[in-house]
Amino acid sequence: MPTSSLGPLEREHLPESQDQSAPPEPTTPNRASQDRDAASPSSPDTAEARLHVDGVAMVRLLGAQDRLLGTIETQYPRVSLHVRGNEITLSGDPDQVRAARLLIEELIELVKQGQDLDPIEVRSSARILDDASGRPSELLGQSILTSRGKTIRPKTLGQKEYVDAVDENTIVFGIGPAGTGKTYLAMAKAVQALQRKEVERIILTRPAVEAGERLGFLPGTLTDKIDPYLRPLYDALNEMMDPELVPKLLATGTVEVAPLAYMRGRTLNNAFIVLDEAQNTTPEQMKMFLTRLGFGSKMIVTGDITQVDLPVGASGLRLVTRVLDGINDIHFARLTSDDVVRHSLVGRIVDAYSEYDQVKQAERFERSQAQEFANRAERRGAAPRDRAQRRGKSS
Repeated sequence: MPTSSLGPLEREHLPESQDQSAPPEPTTPNRASQDRDAASPSSPDTAEARLHVDGVAMVRLLGAQDRLLGTIETQYPRVSLHVRGNEITLSGDPDQVRAARLLIEELIELVKQGQDLDPIEVRSSARILDDASGRPSELLGQSILTSRGKTIRPKTLGQKEYVDAVDENTIVFGIGPAGTGKTYLAMAKAVQALQRKEVERIILTRPAVEAGERLGFLPGTLTDKIDPYLRPLYDALNEMMDPELVPKLLATGTVEVAPLAYMRGRTLNNAFIVLDEAQNTTPEQMKMFLTRLGFGSKMIVTGDITQVDLPVGASGLRLVTRVLDGINDIHFARLTSDDVVRHSLVGRIVDAYSEYDQVKQAERFERSQAQEFANRAERRGAAPRDRAQRRGKSS
């Protein structure tokens, strides 16, 4: 395999003839072999790199019909990529060619670790490399658990930091917009802890805010009334565990799924407790829940403070970020639109609503300031009149 004594990034700017005259470089089993990295002789402002992919099926690397190739080109628009057999040719802006080649090499490593790539992981890997946050193959290679052939692992840097915080703290708050995997990863960590016998049971809870926690007026049995509010937790549970085992665990109390009102008056020892949709708790409910913590237990509280359904009053999740911030063994993990693992459009929707909320907040602030100035002016105008009236009375 022709190469030179210079590093691969330096060799992008050498003529092809000089690159081919150098002695061969030993191959590395964990990286793509590089047949040629040479600057295009037609322009000093372009570069070309070729990667020969060994040990990885191209369909696993680039997806069906090379759909992930388009994702890579979207991340690096000044790079053209062409695939022929097991060879990928990159050409275009030298800096972006270098970055795209490094991204592809990291994606190869992820595939070798057993990951099934999707556009989300490609974009996340590119973001990690662009931010110089580390190697995606190391940061995103950690699996939480495997169920029925499906491996659950963090797909973004924010998710990785969230998962790591769960390992390092007793109480973790996962706060972020819809689609960032807050609840799914929390439940995966709970199942992992149960499988490792780190805890004796799992408790999953949500506030049934739409029913006001007053379920008696709804038709059906108590189970019928609360089931719609807890169904997302059951669905995730069945994805992560043997569906035939789940009813047995529920029957024995090893796994409990219940509305938040059922936590009152209890002390939860040796349990992994997940509170979902916490933005819909009142401050009193949040305090009640957190003080249920017993010995040998962990808690994860998830929520999106931009989607509060409470008809009146403050959100307990909003308040707790101010009350408990800075306390040892409590961590606040904040996920953003960069961590959305649903359709890419969801991330843009989240950003659009965030911008709208910021504009509305600025408008409310301006109105309150204008009202305050008007009130001050009115008070200043009223003062001389009051003094004149007092002088008139005294005379």
